[in-house]
Amino acid sequence: MAARLDRRKKYTRMVLKDSLMHLLNQKPLSAITVKEICMEADINRSTFYTHYKDPLDLLHQIEEEIIEEMNKHLTECNFAKEEESLQLTETLLEYIIEQKHVCQTLLNQNTGTSFQKRVMIIAKQILMDHAVTEKSDRTDYFITFIISGAIHVIKDWLNNGTKQSPKEMAELINLFVNR
Repeated sequence: MAARLDRRKKYTRMVLKDSLMHLLNQKPLSAITVKEICMEADINRSTFYTHYKDPLDLLHQIEEEIIEEMNKHLTECNFAKEEESLQLTETLLEYIIEQKHVCQTLLNQNTGTSFQKRVMIIAKQILMDHAVTEKSDRTDYFITFIISGAIHVIKDWLNNGTKQSPKEMAELINLFVNR
């Protein structure tokens, strides 16, 4: 019986997340109501409030899941080796493709949250901890520049239909970074 409830909870949360992502592609978060999310998900409001406080809480939960997964991928890599850096970038891009709809929406301006900034902070911290031997103000700016560029390349890749494979994009990003 407990497994059945867990499946129902998972299903409900998935439908709510999908509904919010669909609505975010149409309008900004500030214009989305719980009623609209519930209508899109075909659930009642009390069910929504059983899981989330409001649309922003739902969005933050989605962001947390994505950031947690990305952080897990980033911390598993040894940046000392260029091959591993390339492999990590490819693995992240494969994850982004798996979560394409969500990632593309979260990197969009309609969310009104700081998802992109949070991703940058995590990536920057990992690079500072693992890849940089000499730290200075210049290093900090250089890493910000690299991460910002990589994020914008990924956004363009997503917006242009991901025509290149994750491997091709990883090679391209690493080429830019290593030059």
